[in-house]
Amino acid sequence: MSRMEFFIVDVFTVGRKYTGNQLAVYLGNPPAALMQQLAKEINFSETTFVISDLPENGGYNVRIFMPEVEVDFAGHPVLGTAYVIQREIIGRPVERLLLNLPVGQIPVEFADDGVLWMRQNRPEFGHIFAAADLAQILNVSEADIDSRFPVQQVSTGMAFVLAPMVSLEAVNRARVNLDRLRAILGAHDAIAPAIFCAETLDAANDIHVRVLDDIYGAPEDPATGSANGCIAGYMVEHGYFGSESIAIRSEQGYQIGRPSLLHLEGERVDGEIVIRVGGRVEMVAQGQLAADE
Repeated sequence: MSRMEFFIVDVFTVGRKYTGNQLAVYLGNPPAALMQQLAKEINFSETTFVISDLPENGGYNVRIFMPEVEVDFAGHPVLGTAYVIQREIIGRPVERLLLNLPVGQIPVEFADDGVLWMRQNRPEFGHIFAAADLAQILNVSEADIDSRFPVQQVSTGMAFVLAPMVSLEAVNRARVNLDRLRAILGAHDAIAPAIFCAETLDAANDIHVRVLDDIYGAPEDPATGSANGCIAGYMVEHGYFGSESIAIRSEQGYQIGRPSLLHLEGERVDGEIVIRVGGRVEMVAQGQLAADE
């Protein structure tokens, strides 16, 4: 196999490298089995492959792999891959580009202040869970879950169970019980809880988020664009901030030493919820995959 270039970027950073969520981006189209092996070799939460330098239907074809499985959509891979495409394939500043994913075309915009924005698919609101069940999964008390809002499955291309919590202390205390998670969530699409509250570590931010990915073999994700997009849609749907539109800052990753910042916008337009998720991307490293002997 010929050499393939790859790039490591940090996505949803707080303005510097080594924060946010790590992503490996390969330029090339090796066999799917090798893509999966490379994703496992890098062992980030996701690795992407830009499988052609030429646009198709106006967008760039991209595949996304977790270490164990290919996925149809994920948040930080969209922004990180768009950053690499703009820098390494297009080679000049652009205002907008499209990624072709199994969930459809996802637009990414490049703002003048350096923030990249993706528009996610319309949120789909699914099963509502008993707070007592999520309390068992999270090893917290039922009183730790904010009873003003539902515990609900939401998806914009990847499904999560959203659990609003009453305090930052409760969010910090949560630990996943995998046996209870499998028993309660096993029959549903969403098997990763995304928990959040309106108390933050940084006073400039509006919500604190944790995404507990224990079921995928990684106890926690440092920055999850897909889950935060679901949270944005949920907040509009249920009036979390007392409005049908939001423009907020979400912090994540502090518990695992990867502080992250995500910008969330959501509003109801003509009866549908429109979601935008933004963040900064930093280049960390680049290299070539060694050719087979």
